This record gives sequence, C-alpha cells and structure tokens, in this order.
Amino acid sequence: MAVSETAKRVRADRQWWKEAVVYQIYPKSFFDSDGDGIGDLAGITEQVDYLDALGVDAVWLCPVYDSPQADNGYDISDYRSIFDTYGDLADWERLLSELHDRDIRLVMDLVVNHTSSEHEWFQRSRRGEGEYADYYHWRDGRPAAEADYDTDDGPADEVAPNNWESIFGGPAWSYVPEREQWYLHLFDENQPDLNWRNLTVRRAMKDVVSWWLDRGIDGFRMDAVSHMSKTDGLPDGDPDGTPTGIEHFSHGPRLEEYLTELSADVLSNHDITTVAEMGHTSIEQAASYLEDDAVGLDMIFQFSHMGVDGGWDPETVGEWDLTEFKRIMSERQDALADRGWDALFLGNHDQPRIVSRFGDEAAHRESASLIATFLLTMRGTPYIYQGEEIGMTNADFESLDEIDDPQTVGRVEQYIADGVADSYEELREVVNAQSRDHARTPMQWSDEAGTGFTDGEPWLKCNADYTEINVAAQRDDPASVLNQYRTLIDLRQSTDALVYGDYELLTPEDDQLYAYTRTLDDEQVLVVLNWSSESATFEGSEIDTGDATVLYGNHDDAPTDPTGASLRPWEAVVYRL
Repeated sequence: MAVSETAKRVRADRQWWKEAVVYQIYPKSFFDSDGDGIGDLAGITEQVDYLDALGVDAVWLCPVYDSPQADNGYDISDYRSIFDTYGDLADWERLLSELHDRDIRLVMDLVVNHTSSEHEWFQRSRRGEGEYADYYHWRDGRPAAEADYDTDDGPADEVAPNNWESIFGGPAWSYVPEREQWYLHLFDENQPDLNWRNLTVRRAMKDVVSWWLDRGIDGFRMDAVSHMSKTDGLPDGDPDGTPTGIEHFSHGPRLEEYLTELSADVLSNHDITTVAEMGHTSIEQAASYLEDDAVGLDMIFQFSHMGVDGGWDPETVGEWDLTEFKRIMSERQDALADRGWDALFLGNHDQPRIVSRFGDEAAHRESASLIATFLLTMRGTPYIYQGEEIGMTNADFESLDEIDDPQTVGRVEQYIADGVADSYEELREVVNAQSRDHARTPMQWSDEAGTGFTDGEPWLKCNADYTEINVAAQRDDPASVLNQYRTLIDLRQSTDALVYGDYELLTPEDDQLYAYTRTLDDEQVLVVLNWSSESATFEGSEIDTGDATVLYGNHDDAPTDPTGASLRPWEAVVYRL
C-alpha cells in the first residue's frame, strides 16, 4: 500500500518530546520526606511510582540548585550544587536513576537571564574584580534634576540610570554603595541580570549547561529567555509600556545570536529537548524562533492565552470569553502547523489553578476532566502541573501576611502606592484569582494534617479543600479526576492523530462549545467540549459523523452520535470518525 505524504512527513518528524506528556514538579511543594515542612528530592523519589502510574513520559523539575530562595529557587547562587533543604547531588542522582528506570525522562529548569545576588559571580562583580566586573549590567546613576522619574534608593542627588520597571513591580535598578553604581534586575532585586553581551558570561553559562548534560539529563526548560538581550545603550522606555521599558528588554537585538551560539556549541550535541519560557512574545515571534533550526528551541511557552481573563486588572478579574480563547488557541495551532511545535499548558508554577480559572469549582470533576481533555487532545506537547491531575483549586489568602510570592507582594504594594486600592482587602479578589502562590500550596496527597505532604508544619498555607480533593480519595475511583487524566494520557499515547494530526476548529462563534478535529491521513478524531455550565447542542453540520464511535467521555453515557447531540454542562466527548 502506498504511503501518503502526510504519513511520510509524520515519520520524518517523529520526536520523543512531541509524543511525550510532561509533568511539572515544584519541589518545595511536592512531597516532604523528612518532616521539615518543605518538599525535597527524596520526597519526589518516593513518589516516582505515582508518576509512572499516571503515565507521564517526562518530568520538568523546577530549580533545585543552591539558592537563598528569594524567588523560590529561581535565584541561583550555585548552578553546580543542590539547595541543601532539598538534599544533595547524590539525592538528585538517585531521582534521575529512578525516573530513567521507569523510562521517564528528566528536564531541568535552567535560569539563563539572571542569578542570585549571592552568586559568587555577582559578589565579585559588585567589588569590580577583574573579568567579573562586567558580568552584570552596571551603570552610573542619572542626575535627579534631569529625570522625570524617581527611585527610592541611591544617593540623594541621583536616580536610576533609566526609567525601566521590574516585572515584579518597582524600579528595575538597585544601588550598590560599594561600587557607587546601579545594577539591573528585571525581577526581584536579589536577581541581577547577567550581561550576555560579555563573551566570558556566555562561556560560563555554556559550561554550566554542559556540566548538567554530562550527567545524563534529557533537556532544559529555560527561564525568562526573551529577556536575555537588551537594547544597546539601555535607553528610557515608553511610560505606557507594561512594565516600562519592556520594548527594550524583551526580544533584544542579539537574542537569536545568543541562542544560536548556545545551541551550536552545546545543545545540538545531545539528544535532548529545549523549551523556552518567553513572556511578552507574540505568536508570530514564537513561530519565527521555532522555524529556525539554528536557534535550537523545540518549544516555547508563549502566553497569548494567559491574558484572556483580564489577568491582574481588578476591574475585569475572572472575566473571559470562550470565543476569544478559541480564536487565540486556533491562531497558535495554525501559526505553528508547519513552522514549529507548541507547548500546551493552562497552568504552571506562575499561574493560578486551572479549575478555578477556566473551569467551575461547583462542577469540579466535570470541569477538571473537560480541561484535561482539551490539553491532551490538542496539537503540541501537553504539560501537566502537579495537582492538576486531581483538580486542585485556588486557595483563599485572607491577608498579605499569608503570601510568600514576591511578585504578588510587589503588585499589591505597587497598586496601593499608585492609588489603585487603599488596602489588601480591596485587592483580595484579584489576588485570590491570580497569585502565583495558588500553584505553590502543598500537593494534596490525603486528608491527613499537612495534606499528606508533610508530617511537619507546611511552609505555605494549605488549601482548605484538601480533605476532599486529594490523591488518596481519587486513586481507586474510576470516575475521579485522577483516573480521567490516566485514561486521557493512555488515549493520547495510543492515537497518532492526537499527536501529529492536523487541527481544524469547528463552531468558532459558539460561546459554549469548543469543537475541533484532529486528522492524520484517514484517521480523524472529533473533540466536542461543552465549556459552560448550561446544556448545549452540537449540530455537527460541518463534518460527516455517520460512523462515529466514542473514544472517551467524562460521563459513562456519552452521546454515541455527535450530530445533534445535547451535551450536559462541562461534558467532554472524543469521537473517532
């Protein structure tokens, strides 16, 4: 039998990371093995069989490097050692071995844009020592009389070198009396930005990458990649930018050069995957990076869909429109169809819980399994963030004292300083919708004290619903969210059309139904999702559904014929046509 052109293309394009389902672990909150209230590497190793039973193919491990934890590990003080609260390198090696014994790959989180202010490089740089003097962005201040902005620290007669704002809120510069200069930090003041224009910095980071690859890992998730290159001269930014200066510190003029060099010299020599976090990146920009093989990126975490609910705007918090969401997601699918591969996600360590954001806590099982159906049937590699597989929800933070996340604290303080609100209470709704800490509450293993995550006092407030939503309660229940995820992962891994098939959106203007087909040669799959709390009817006039069979439904009695089918609230059905 002749092999079609589509089949030939798929065979040529097959990659393990395209066919994988990836599980993201936030070590501090996953499982605590020693009762100190903080998750650790030994705890993750204890739960490797859980990951294997779930059916995932790879683990993305958030940073476990040595760190003062100003930003929960994304402030690295030593790239070659492990944060002692998590364990040591021997613990990490045991985890890698246990994962590989079960054919689960390990992707490490690599922070490339900045280090901790406690890193030896920065300590030597702040003293102006030799080659380290130019490892970071140091600048003299600007006379206060010549600037139309203000900064809190520094000498009385000068302000920061420019008006850039930190992504975490406040000025993007801090003053160091020892050096009598300011340094740039696009995030927390304890996270100074590396100067990638410096060849010695690039060599040092390539050595770090090689050191970890030599230990047998399977790839990197690279943090804040879009900010590695800044506009030459670091000019003032547009005050209307969000944040001010974003046009000069995102997608700078040498970004592709830096990535291409890193790929050519190190990454391309290994059978690994690379996925880059690129905030403030358009779909077209993402496609342009991915289609250039020399850049060395397999996937990009691009956030066009993350603003659909109004984000941190107190006036529109929680409001979102399904037709707009479908438009954005379909634009991504279409843009990357022949130019790259998508990283599919709705949640991660920087986002609120997906059931609370895109589902319905009152219809917990149904909406959680519908969202899972979406993530596991679209074109791209699905990323499941810990706890999504049991439908974990947002917590209720009653006061700012309960918040750990520096981004949330910074935004609240900035809103109050700017007069947007007078108190935390006025911002409580938006915090309880958007804070990063929702993703960081301890993993809910059981209804025991400490959520089964720890025998001690958890480092962060536990979500009050852990007594009902937990792994132990769902493990043996065939209808549970956990077992819906298992079923959907199995379905994806056994159905080539759900991995490599073309995507076509149906009913684009329907404000309840999200329906689409995935087609690979003569194999066609139809996905129908009633993404609403009311019943909805799928007309099915766009396609022939005469021979449809149900592959999956989040109800036992899913409609056998999709045409004219009435779907219950939050019902999800997958058909083979």
